[in-house]
Amino acid sequence: MIDKKHIGKNLGSFRATPEAGQLRFFAKAIGETNPIYFDASAARDAGHPNLPLPPTFLFSLEFEQPSTGWRAELGIEPSRILHGEQQFTYHRMAYAGDTLQYESRIADIYDKKNGALDFIVRETRVTNQKGEHVADLRSVIVQRNG
Repeated sequence: MIDKKHIGKNLGSFRATPEAGQLRFFAKAIGETNPIYFDASAARDAGHPNLPLPPTFLFSLEFEQPSTGWRAELGIEPSRILHGEQQFTYHRMAYAGDTLQYESRIADIYDKKNGALDFIVRETRVTNQKGEHVADLRSVIVQRNG
């Protein structure tokens, strides 16, 4: 079982700058058809300064970052984990070219089925280059034990 002493642990921070090409590719992959996600002129005509990030793209940027070793420190075994849940709370739009700051921490650790499953809840706050709160991300990793 994963030790609950890690609840509250700061997982570090990183910066990411989404590029227009990444956003177009992601929008196409999720089946988005709104031209604001593909054409900067259409985005500006709709009142945006640049291509907006498609829904859930913030998770994609977070997922691309190399691990800082926190999974090993907690005793998480990659071959035993499942993606349990992902949640987004948006506070403002983010755009191609923004510098986004991610700050993550372990919000909770609990088990189910008499310890057969461990749940690790990670919360991430995302701000832009102006320090404005863009979004809160919440993810749950499930580890099968035994």
